[in-house]
Amino acid sequence: MDKVFDLFGNPVEPGTGKPGRPRKEATPEDRNKVKMLLAFGWSNDRMARTLRMSLPTFRRNFFQELRERDAARDMLDARRIEIAMNLANEGNVGALKELGKMLEKSDLMGMERKLRHSQEAEDQLPAPPKAVGKKEAANAAAKTAGQGSDWGDDLLPGVLN
Repeated sequence: MDKVFDLFGNPVEPGTGKPGRPRKEATPEDRNKVKMLLAFGWSNDRMARTLRMSLPTFRRNFFQELRERDAARDMLDARRIEIAMNLANEGNVGALKELGKMLEKSDLMGMERKLRHSQEAEDQLPAPPKAVGKKEAANAAAKTAGQGSDWGDDLLPGVLN
């Protein structure tokens, strides 16, 4: 029996004879789609709507993929590099050029990371001491005037000898 597909190419599930809607299960195609959409930065809600399921059902079916959200972009880039390298090894000139662009992009990202790290290190250095103005220096000198000299307590106000 041939499968029936809806307007968007999704298979239409036949009824099971049991009451209620059949439980939604994740297919390998859906898992790959979620990994790809995670790499593009899509939200959970947006992906769930795309797969026509509720957010709790989406989380239940794809919790393993959602754990890898932070690494999804790097995993996609690594796969692209791997494919380009395989094609370049076969002698594909376009793949060689694309691999060169990917390498330049990777080098640029590495330099940006180093620059950002050095700027953060500079920001963490203690600030130089604040310059003291003429009046502040004179006030500070007046507080210690006469110490260690013959004048002694004569310069301190309110002290009688």
